[in-house]
Amino acid sequence: MAESAWTIDGLFFLTVLAMTAATYSMRAGGYWIMGRVPLTPRVRRGLESLPGAIIVSTILPIALKGGLPAALCLAVAAAGMAVLRKDIIAVFLGVAAAAAARAAGL
Repeated sequence: MAESAWTIDGLFFLTVLAMTAATYSMRAGGYWIMGRVPLTPRVRRGLESLPGAIIVSTILPIALKGGLPAALCLAVAAAGMAVLRKDIIAVFLGVAAAAAARAAGL
Protein backbone atom coordinates (compact mmCIF):
# COMPACT_ATOMS: atom_id res chain seq x y z
CA MET A 1 0.00 0.00 0.00
CA ALA A 2 1.53 3.32 -1.07
CA GLU A 3 1.57 6.25 1.31
CA SER A 4 0.34 9.57 0.09
CA ALA A 5 2.70 12.52 -0.25
CA TRP A 6 0.76 14.37 2.46
CA THR A 7 1.48 11.65 5.00
CA ILE A 8 5.19 11.76 4.33
CA ASP A 9 5.26 15.56 4.37
CA GLY A 10 3.09 15.61 7.49
CA LEU A 11 5.38 13.16 9.23
CA PHE A 12 8.40 15.26 8.24
CA PHE A 13 6.70 18.38 9.58
CA LEU A 14 5.81 16.68 12.86
CA THR A 15 9.35 15.36 13.21
CA VAL A 16 10.87 18.81 12.70
CA LEU A 17 8.33 20.30 15.11
CA ALA A 18 9.15 17.68 17.75
CA MET A 19 12.89 18.22 17.34
CA THR A 20 12.38 21.99 17.63
CA ALA A 21 10.35 21.57 20.80
CA ALA A 22 12.91 19.19 22.29
CA THR A 23 15.82 21.52 21.47
CA TYR A 24 14.04 24.56 22.89
CA SER A 25 12.98 22.74 26.06
CA MET A 26 16.55 21.50 26.67
CA ARG A 27 18.04 24.95 26.24
CA ALA A 28 15.36 26.74 28.25
CA GLY A 29 15.41 24.00 30.88
CA GLY A 30 19.17 24.33 31.20
CA TYR A 31 18.92 28.05 31.84
CA TRP A 32 16.08 27.47 34.29
CA ILE A 33 18.01 24.81 36.21
CA MET A 34 21.27 26.78 36.27
CA GLY A 35 19.34 29.75 37.64
CA ARG A 36 18.62 27.63 40.72
CA VAL A 37 22.05 26.01 41.18
CA PRO A 38 24.46 27.88 43.43
CA LEU A 39 27.77 28.48 41.63
CA THR A 40 30.13 26.91 44.13
CA PRO A 41 33.81 26.53 43.19
CA ARG A 42 33.18 22.86 42.36
CA VAL A 43 30.26 23.67 40.01
CA ARG A 44 32.29 26.46 38.40
CA ARG A 45 35.22 24.07 37.74
CA GLY A 46 32.81 21.55 36.22
CA LEU A 47 31.31 24.16 33.92
CA GLU A 48 34.75 25.40 32.91
CA SER A 49 35.82 21.88 31.92
CA LEU A 50 32.82 21.30 29.64
CA PRO A 51 34.22 22.91 26.46
CA GLY A 52 37.29 20.65 26.52
CA ALA A 53 35.17 17.57 27.12
CA ILE A 54 32.87 18.49 24.25
CA ILE A 55 35.81 19.04 21.90
CA VAL A 56 37.36 15.69 22.83
CA SER A 57 34.05 13.85 22.41
CA THR A 58 33.65 15.42 18.97
CA ILE A 59 37.20 14.93 17.70
CA LEU A 60 38.04 11.47 19.09
CA PRO A 61 35.59 9.57 16.84
CA ILE A 62 36.97 11.46 13.82
CA ALA A 63 40.51 10.47 14.76
CA LEU A 64 39.53 6.84 15.31
CA LYS A 65 37.58 6.58 12.06
CA GLY A 66 40.08 8.56 9.95
CA GLY A 67 43.02 6.44 10.93
CA LEU A 68 46.62 7.60 11.08
CA PRO A 69 46.30 10.67 8.78
CA ALA A 70 43.41 12.10 10.82
CA ALA A 71 45.13 11.39 14.14
CA LEU A 72 48.36 12.98 12.86
CA CYS A 73 46.46 16.02 11.59
CA LEU A 74 44.68 16.50 14.92
CA ALA A 75 47.88 16.01 16.92
CA VAL A 76 49.77 18.56 14.83
CA ALA A 77 46.90 21.06 15.07
CA ALA A 78 46.67 20.58 18.85
CA ALA A 79 50.42 20.99 19.27
CA GLY A 80 50.40 24.08 17.08
CA MET A 81 47.60 25.58 19.14
CA ALA A 82 49.34 24.76 22.41
CA VAL A 83 52.62 26.31 21.31
CA LEU A 84 51.50 29.26 19.17
CA ARG A 85 48.03 30.05 20.58
CA LYS A 86 46.82 31.06 17.10
CA ASP A 87 43.73 29.29 15.74
CA ILE A 88 44.32 29.92 12.06
CA ILE A 89 47.93 28.78 12.19
CA ALA A 90 46.92 25.59 14.03
CA VAL A 91 44.30 24.88 11.36
CA PHE A 92 46.86 25.51 8.61
CA LEU A 93 49.36 23.18 10.29
CA GLY A 94 46.71 20.48 10.66
CA VAL A 95 45.70 20.74 7.01
CA ALA A 96 49.34 20.66 5.94
CA ALA A 97 49.94 17.57 8.08
CA ALA A 98 46.91 15.84 6.57
CA ALA A 99 48.06 16.70 3.04
CA ALA A 100 51.58 15.45 3.79
CA ALA A 101 50.23 12.21 5.30
CA ARG A 102 48.03 11.56 2.29
CA ALA A 103 50.87 12.40 -0.12
CA ALA A 104 53.07 9.93 1.75
CA GLY A 105 50.41 7.27 1.27
CA LEU A 106 49.46 6.86 4.93
